[in-house]
Amino acid sequence: MSVLPDDATLTENGLKASGKGRVLLIACGALAREIMALKRANRWDHLDLTCLPAILHNHPDRITDAVRATVARNRADYETIFVVYADCGTGGHLQAACAEMGVEMVAGPHCYAFYEGVDGFVERAEDEFTCFYLTDFLVRQFDAFVWRPMGLDRHPELREMIFGNYTKLIYQAQTDNPDLTARAEDCARRLGLEFERRFTGYGDLAGVLGKVAQDG
Repeated sequence: MSVLPDDATLTENGLKASGKGRVLLIACGALAREIMALKRANRWDHLDLTCLPAILHNHPDRITDAVRATVARNRADYETIFVVYADCGTGGHLQAACAEMGVEMVAGPHCYAFYEGVDGFVERAEDEFTCFYLTDFLVRQFDAFVWRPMGLDRHPELREMIFGNYTKLIYQAQTDNPDLTARAEDCARRLGLEFERRFTGYGDLAGVLGKVAQDG
C-alpha cells in the first residue's frame, strides 16, 4: 500500500513517480490524498501518480512550465499521461500546452469547480462570486496557503482590504471529518465571513479518473 507523504512534503517538494503502471497522473499536490484514496478504493494499480508541489497553487504562472517539464521527464516510461489540473489560473496556457504535447487534462476552471461538479458550479457562480472556497487540503494548510502568504499574520488590518467584499466561506468537504469542519469554521471566523459546509466528496474527480483508468 502506498504511504502518503505529509502535507508539508507535498506543499514544498511534491511526489515523484514510482515508475510502475501504464498510466501516469500528473497532479497538484493538493489533490494527492484524494487521488490515492480513489486509487486504493478502486484498485487502479495501473495508474501511477506524481505530484507537483502544492505551493504552485499560489503561483499559477509557474504551473504550465512545471507540467511541461514533468511530461518530458516521464513520457518514455508510460503509455499514457493524464494531467490532473484544471485551468487553475493559467489563463488557458496549460490547456494549450497539453494540446501541444498530446496529453489530456481535467476540464474546468479549478478544483473547486470539479469537486462540486463543473456544471453545477458554473450555474451557481454568478450568485456566489462573493464566496471564498476551501477544500480539505486548504483547511489543513490554511496558514501556509492563505493566512501567511497574504500577510495577515503580520498585518491583520489587511483582512478588510483583502476580504471586505467576500460574504461567506464555503468549505467543500471531501471527507466527513468533524475536526476539519471545526477548523474550517475557525478559518471563517478569522476572516470575518459566514460559514457554509458542503459535502462534495470527490465530485467530478472520481468520474474523470475512472474514465482514465478504464481507457488506460
